[in-house]
Amino acid sequence: MDRTAQEEHAANAQSVAHQAAHTIEVGDDVDPSDDGYATDDASRASTSVSSSVRDYSFENGRRYHAFREGTYLFPNDESEQEREDMKHAMVVNLCGGALHYAPLEDPQKVIDIGTGTGIWAVDMGDEYPNATVLGIDLSPIQPSWVPPNVKFMVDDAESRWLHPENHFDFVHIRNLASSIKDFPKLISAAYAHLKPGGWIELQDLYFKVECDDGSMPEDYVLAKWLDNMEQGLQNFGVDLLGPRKHPAYVEEAGFVNVQQKILKVPIGIWPKNKTLKTIGLYNRTMIIDGLQGNSMKVFTKGLGWSVQEVEVFNMEVRKAVMDSSIHSHLTFNVLYGQKPPENTA
Repeated sequence: MDRTAQEEHAANAQSVAHQAAHTIEVGDDVDPSDDGYATDDASRASTSVSSSVRDYSFENGRRYHAFREGTYLFPNDESEQEREDMKHAMVVNLCGGALHYAPLEDPQKVIDIGTGTGIWAVDMGDEYPNATVLGIDLSPIQPSWVPPNVKFMVDDAESRWLHPENHFDFVHIRNLASSIKDFPKLISAAYAHLKPGGWIELQDLYFKVECDDGSMPEDYVLAKWLDNMEQGLQNFGVDLLGPRKHPAYVEEAGFVNVQQKILKVPIGIWPKNKTLKTIGLYNRTMIIDGLQGNSMKVFTKGLGWSVQEVEVFNMEVRKAVMDSSIHSHLTFNVLYGQKPPENTA
């Protein structure tokens, strides 16, 4: 076998292995002929890895994903899943019940990157019964009982996408600021795999605490906690404050009709408005419930803290977040853009 043939053979073998490692479906089977999934050989090979994705790792009393172990720094256990569903409820309330802002017209193929518990994908499947909604995540934690047009697959969005180019009508990316290492690469991949005229939408909290009335002290412990999270994640190659750079990434990838919305998310029940008070309660609860799981690996492995130091510091953060005299808030950044239709230059 000459060198060219050897290289081609190696590339094919790598491609099959890559697809096998990704083709781990949760729930009903996906039609390979429809969505460009693995061949029969790769599907058979995936049998050997499908069980391993559920061999979770455990640390400090929390459960973590097994597929591409260590890629995602946060837990995937039941308490974290409840928190993620609460975050979804908060965002839906914040957005007035809307699942997206991109002006979709009868989408047929939708992909939810980092679907988590799959709750957005399920709601999207209900809202668009004629669409096929695929949710991908490193953890197979999604429910089995879902609308017939909703599927889930264990996959790493920062790896090569398995679907053909010009395939999807809508790419949805939400709450991944603390996870994705290379957003320009991910956004470019989304552009390539969207049909002309298709839409991308990114939604993320911007993790800098703000205050409009001077009630937040300079030494606000939650702000310090977020600064530590930012520094710790930098050591893992993640930019926690990346959402402010996303508009440039989206435009550089070639998207047009780019629009952005920035919404205030109260921390706590201090707002007088009933809806904002509810959103603030969700946010405060989400922060408090996520302190241990969010900070443990980032602080201990990213900053070199001891477990005890993390626990003591988090006690101070909980106390600060419960103080309703501090009118603090985060912002929620929504960004969407369109791949140029074929009839435009």
